[in-house]
Amino acid sequence: MYDELYQAWKHEVTEPTLGTLPRDFYEHITRYLRKIKEENSLMDNKTLKTTLLEKEAANVKRMLGELLWARYKKIVKFTTQTQKLSTELLAFEEAQIFESFVPFTEAYQKFAKSLLQGQTRQSNQEPHKRVTLRFSKDIPQIMGADMKSYGPFIVEDIASLPVQNAKIFVKQGLAVIVDVT
Repeated sequence: MYDELYQAWKHEVTEPTLGTLPRDFYEHITRYLRKIKEENSLMDNKTLKTTLLEKEAANVKRMLGELLWARYKKIVKFTTQTQKLSTELLAFEEAQIFESFVPFTEAYQKFAKSLLQGQTRQSNQEPHKRVTLRFSKDIPQIMGADMKSYGPFIVEDIASLPVQNAKIFVKQGLAVIVDVT
């Protein structure tokens, strides 16, 4: 395992590209570190082997820390530059984290683009837009996307609601959009 870690570490600190890690890479590393710790705890504290195991554990932790930091920087760079990153390159844990990072990055880039086009967050959001609906089912009182109370509604009631709420009611077949023009 030490050689596998060393090769991965060497690639990440010397190459500009993101190296491929096996899906279970970090699981193997944690088992390897646990094994060193257990083996070391079974020995006398003054032996040469104990000293060597301590050095090995320290080297593994140092390389792992540098590997993690290098991969983190590369993954963030790929994602923020809107480059497509193959999850085949990532270990299982990295792929899980990456899945939640991508939507954040895309939302932030959309925000930045809107801002650069002179649009603020409020002028870009839908809660201020409203849609008129005719209800086809009874609906209890709700809290709207604009944090105001609406309803309760009975069949055939007509009301103007924030577009986010209206979309949900229409999608669920509880109301239909009324064209008021």
